Amino acid sequence: YGKKGLHDMKNAELALFELSRVISLEPDHPEVFEQRAEILSPLGRISEALSDLTKAIQLQPSARLYRHRGTLYFISEDYATAHEDFQHSLELNKNQPIAMLYKGLTFFHRGLLKEAIESFKEALKQKADFIDAYKSLGQAYRELGNFDAATESFQKALLLNQNHVQTLQLKGMMLYHHGSLDEALKNFKRCLQLEPYNEVCQYMKGLSHVAMGQFYEGIKAQTKVMLNDPLPGQKASPEYLKVKYLREYSRYLHAHLDTPLTEYNVDTDLPGNFKDHWAKNLPFLIENYEEQPGLQPHIKDVLFQNFESYRPDVQELICVADHLGSMMQYETPGFLPNKRIHRAMGLATLEVMQAVQRTWANSKVRMNGKTRLMQWRDMFDIAVKWRRIADPDQPVLWLDQMPARSLSRGFNNHINLIRGQVINMRYLEYFEKILHFIKDRILVYHGANNPKGLLEVREALEKVHKVEDLLPIMKQFNSKTRDGFTVNTKVPSLKDQGKEYDGFTITITGDKVGNILFSVETQTTEERTQLYHAEIDALYKDLTAKGKILILSAELGEVDAVCNLILSLVYYFYNLMPLSRGSSVIAYSVIMGALMASGKEVSGKIPKGKLVDFEAMTAPGSEAFSKIARSWMNLKSISPSYKSLPSVSETFPTLRT
Repeated sequence: YGKKGLHDMKNAELALFELSRVISLEPDHPEVFEQRAEILSPLGRISEALSDLTKAIQLQPSARLYRHRGTLYFISEDYATAHEDFQHSLELNKNQPIAMLYKGLTFFHRGLLKEAIESFKEALKQKADFIDAYKSLGQAYRELGNFDAATESFQKALLLNQNHVQTLQLKGMMLYHHGSLDEALKNFKRCLQLEPYNEVCQYMKGLSHVAMGQFYEGIKAQTKVMLNDPLPGQKASPEYLKVKYLREYSRYLHAHLDTPLTEYNVDTDLPGNFKDHWAKNLPFLIENYEEQPGLQPHIKDVLFQNFESYRPDVQELICVADHLGSMMQYETPGFLPNKRIHRAMGLATLEVMQAVQRTWANSKVRMNGKTRLMQWRDMFDIAVKWRRIADPDQPVLWLDQMPARSLSRGFNNHINLIRGQVINMRYLEYFEKILHFIKDRILVYHGANNPKGLLEVREALEKVHKVEDLLPIMKQFNSKTRDGFTVNTKVPSLKDQGKEYDGFTITITGDKVGNILFSVETQTTEERTQLYHAEIDALYKDLTAKGKILILSAELGEVDAVCNLILSLVYYFYNLMPLSRGSSVIAYSVIMGALMASGKEVSGKIPKGKLVDFEAMTAPGSEAFSKIARSWMNLKSISPSYKSLPSVSETFPTLRT
């Protein structure tokens, strides 16, 4: 019955009935419990299967039983318990490559990448031709941001089986996010020859073509994904949910290929509801939506241009941009270097430099179809434009240009630091800093509301070294804390001394260790946006006035003041988080470009483990942020060769160029 049961529910039920009879007659045979678990788990009755395996283990523990139960815990996303079972299994029989691979995966899914890598390597020692272990090793290196090591692991998997679809897909994804679009496309095409209905590869093929300016092929691939309607009751894939947005945006870009970039604006052209749904990653259900016009045959695809065919001064411009872009790379696990983003943001830096210099010399700029003196928003819009070109997959949109309804509810930029058992390792460096901050806020709260118990609270907090240990203490000392609590950071105003704005919100909820949510988010409401805008307006006005003096007389004191104004202005931008994506690199390219306009060049790299946006968000104020940033920027006088570079906006006036 069990063998037939895989094809027919009735047989599965009969098998369970027979096995349950055996158990009631002879309750101490572990293999019967294991057989019953094998039938229960494909039926989705995981908790019953787990209790059967637990019973079998109590009767007679074995490596196989622990591995079997570990696999079920793994499927249930209880990675910590699964890890214990695989560990027990390996202690009873250490030569089990599959158990070793799964042990590695329990680390991988909890964000413990270095431990995962060790386990995958161990599995490969036991079984040298273990394709899945090479694939997982490649994935772990990619998550760490180690491109070369990941490439080597994926290559080894493909040497063992050149048609291994999952490896081709993962390798293609990594190449796309590394900025090697040509190479990525080869992997997606190969993947689709083997699996014509692979949605991920089809979507990525459509995206890669569009990012390279090949709109006809790109939109054809995107349309194929759209035709893959999920069956009733089936969950739609992330690609299926995203593809309609990508196709509409691709059509929009194609129609504007030859329109000067200064004459149109994505934020005002795209319909409000479309932008809102796209940025929030919602299913494409937009009332009365008018589709973008289809491809117009007179607009041809972008032809690939060889680097050598550019004029020598343009070649130099691109090389300088590549170097500047690489200065923005985070040296932190989880950030894969992306050559395409480096080049785009390097060009953004140079264009910001040129535009700011012109503004300080009283020249006007052409932006969004108007000629005017540049405002702070225009300065950031230069970088926004380049960030959009680098990756059309991500909606880089100004949140205050969203429909009013969306803003009144608030738009959340949300980052999970710990979710359940999963740790977001990109932000590990900041856990301690945020923990200290929360402790301080708790003490301030108790100092105001419970001065008698302050000493007891302080003693309890001194014993806390992990975020998850805060919950029990909060429950003990504060009757309101049932399931969790939130803490807000404050951002002091420079314009009105003594005034503070809301920074970001830290949330900790959960009922036990291993089941907590520790997250940070910034909430963009209209009121909060206006307060920050007033702050940035005042700083920009000051910066422009000082910049104009600086151009006439290069006094050292002035340069220093200008540098602090630039960093203060961007400090408020980081805390406001006014874009749906990409705020961080956009702000850093504006810092670098504006500093270059003042005659200073950033020559120091961002230190290992540091994230500039989190430095700004966790700094006590703008002066503290300026000080931290300057400590690594290693500012030096700008090289005179920058003066002779061609104008970025004139060299690349359209999307096609």
